[in-house]
Amino acid sequence: MQNFSFHNPTKIFFGDTALENLPANIPHDKILLLYGSGSIKNNGTYDKVMTQLKGIKVIEFPGITPNPEFDQAMQAVKVVRENDIQFILAVGGGSVIDCAKFIAIAARYHSHEPKMLFSGEESAKVNPIPFGAILTLPATGSEMNSGAVITVDGLKLGVFNQQNFPQFSILDPNLTLSLTPHYIGNGIVDAYVHVLEQYLTFPQNAPLQDRMAESILMTLLEEGPKTYNNPKDYDARANLMWCASMALNSMISVGVESDWSTHGIGHQLTSLYNIDHGRTLALVWAKNMRQRKVNKMDKMIQYATRVLKLTDTDQDKLFEAALNKTNEFFHSVGVPTEYSAYSQIGSDLPFKMVSRMKQLKMTTLGEKDDLSIMQVMNILK
Repeated sequence: MQNFSFHNPTKIFFGDTALENLPANIPHDKILLLYGSGSIKNNGTYDKVMTQLKGIKVIEFPGITPNPEFDQAMQAVKVVRENDIQFILAVGGGSVIDCAKFIAIAARYHSHEPKMLFSGEESAKVNPIPFGAILTLPATGSEMNSGAVITVDGLKLGVFNQQNFPQFSILDPNLTLSLTPHYIGNGIVDAYVHVLEQYLTFPQNAPLQDRMAESILMTLLEEGPKTYNNPKDYDARANLMWCASMALNSMISVGVESDWSTHGIGHQLTSLYNIDHGRTLALVWAKNMRQRKVNKMDKMIQYATRVLKLTDTDQDKLFEAALNKTNEFFHSVGVPTEYSAYSQIGSDLPFKMVSRMKQLKMTTLGEKDDLSIMQVMNILK
C-alpha cells in the first residue's frame, strides 16, 4: 500500500428527515439555487426545499442539462458575480452537482480564460464558493467528492480542486422514489463501475480497501435489482443511495492505483452519441478487461471468487465467467452491453474515438498505461 493523505469534509445528512437540516446549514441569507429540467417541481421536491429555505433570498438558475455544458455554466457564473452570491445549493443528480462545483470555482477565477480551469493547475489555485447538495439521483458520488466533469466544445473534461467538496449533502431516499427504471439502472451501473475502476487493478497489499470495495459491490448486486424491480422500496433505495456515495468518496482508493480507462472511453462515447453515462460504461467495461487480460487476471480471479462466488479451476474460464456474470447483472437492471443496442453508433466508431483520444492527448490509459489506442479500437469494434 502506498503512502496517502485522506480528506473528505462533506457532512452527510441521511434519511427521511434529512431535509430538516437544511436551514441550519445555509451560512448566508442569499443563495443560488441550481437545478435541472424541472422534474423537482413535478415530484414535489422543489416545494419541500423552498419550505426549508423560508426567509432566505433564493436566486434560481434552472435548466442544468445532463452532461452540463461549459457555456451554460458560465451563464450561471455571471449570475453569481452580478448578485454577489456566496453560497450555492445544488438540487439534483451528478450533472447538477458537477455544474455547481465548476461554478463555485469559475466564479472566483479571474486570472485567465475560464477554459484554463481544465488544465488542473489553474483550478487548484482557486478558493471556491461554498456549496451544498440535495441528491435526487444516486449514481455519480458527486455529493461526496471534489471532482466534476463538464462538456467543453464537445469534449467531456474534468475539473478538480481539493477544497471543492460540498459542505454538506442531504440524502433522503424519498426524494429519489419518482425515478424511472431507466435512471435507476443507470445509477446502479455507474456506482458499480466506479468501484470496479478502483478495485480491479493489480494486487497492491491493500486488503482493507479490497474488502470495502467488495462489500459495496456485493451490496449493489443484492440491492440493485430490488430497487430496479420495485422502485418504491424505500429500504432498497436507501442502500443503493449510500452505496453510490461510498463508491466514489476516496475511501476505497486511498493508497492504491486506480484504473479509470472505462470512464475515459465512456465519457467520450457520451459526448459523441448522447448516450447516458452509465450506459456507456456497460458498453465498454467487459471488452476493456478482455484487452488487458494478462494484467487484470489476478484481481479478476479475486473478484470472481469473492464477489461473484464463482468457482472453476481453469483461470481463463473463470475470467470469462466473471465478465459474463457482470454483464448479466447490468442486463438485469435494464442496461445493454452491446453497441447494437444504439442505432446512432456506426461502424466508424473506432475511428471517431481514436481522433477524439488524439485530440485529448490520451495516448495510453489505465493504471499501468497498458491500454493503447490500437486496443481501444479493438474495444470499440
